[in-house]
Amino acid sequence: MERDVIVACDFSGAEQLYGFLDKFTDRKPFVKIGMELFYAEGPQIVREIKARGHKIFLDLKLHDIPNTVKKTMAVLSRLDIDICNLHAAGATAMMQGALEGLTRADGSRPLLIAVTQLTSTDQETLERDLLINKPIDEVVMHYALTAKNAGLDGVVCSPLEAAKVHETCGRQFLTVTPGVRFAACDKGDQKRVMTPAQAKLAGSDFIVVGRPVAAAENPVAAYNRCVKEFIG
Repeated sequence: MERDVIVACDFSGAEQLYGFLDKFTDRKPFVKIGMELFYAEGPQIVREIKARGHKIFLDLKLHDIPNTVKKTMAVLSRLDIDICNLHAAGATAMMQGALEGLTRADGSRPLLIAVTQLTSTDQETLERDLLINKPIDEVVMHYALTAKNAGLDGVVCSPLEAAKVHETCGRQFLTVTPGVRFAACDKGDQKRVMTPAQAKLAGSDFIVVGRPVAAAENPVAAYNRCVKEFIG
């Protein structure tokens, strides 16, 4: 799958989502459907977005015992999604179970990526709340390598970590990077961020852009700006 811009559709319901997507009459963006929208509307929202011609990253960040995650991924594999994810903190057995559940009878499956550390987490939070005293960069690389060894396709990480993930896990191991903002944008609750152009130079394979596009006065122009800066 080629480098792309993924738009985070963090809306509370279908009406708001469709009002946003209807603005895109030319290029249909790759979209991320997160917990808020999926829990509000259910699997049907995924089917309807796919029918409109969008690629979909289903961002549910599964994290449970291996058997539960395996069974859940088997259900998600029936949806025509392109990427889904889980938390690398669930460990190797959970990630391997997820792959097994996600793989369909014909051997096909969506890409499966693992969240290393949320982009809202910084070193202070890592040590204070999670009792992890290793440098955050080292933690992210360890989680990424564990995910690769479990057979996953890539990780969600900060764009600040994309280059090192590729150094650690190989260039074909995908980096999906939220925490992307235009230079003049408010960072919001993100703490480790880059612009689209910086993320491209850092080696991100996919950038996930939320508020800078979804909350823009002209979302299509903001999206096109992201595509120009990141893809060229």
